[in-house]
Amino acid sequence: MTNGLYPRLAEVFPALAAEIAELLRAEGEPLAEVVAGLPYRGPCTCTATCVSLLTAPPGSSGSSMIRLGRDGMDIIWLSLDPSRTTVTDIEVLDGRDLGPSARRTD
Repeated sequence: MTNGLYPRLAEVFPALAAEIAELLRAEGEPLAEVVAGLPYRGPCTCTATCVSLLTAPPGSSGSSMIRLGRDGMDIIWLSLDPSRTTVTDIEVLDGRDLGPSARRTD
């Protein structure tokens, strides 16, 4: 657990966390080192169709984003906090099923 309240993203989605870190390292992005410790706060509930995974409280994102891809296609978008020192939410764009932990329950 990160702070006793939320599990780490790497505990809930180990393959996704590893892939994000790998893609960030390939781009020389220092944020690769924070991925393992990100909290997982659940799926975003801002709209009925939002598929983002929250790693910070809603509203924490700034205007910065990192687009990660393979073979010229974006597969993951990372929203960053205003200081660009942590990831606030993750949007997986390639349609993979992340399982029940990524699904809204409402």
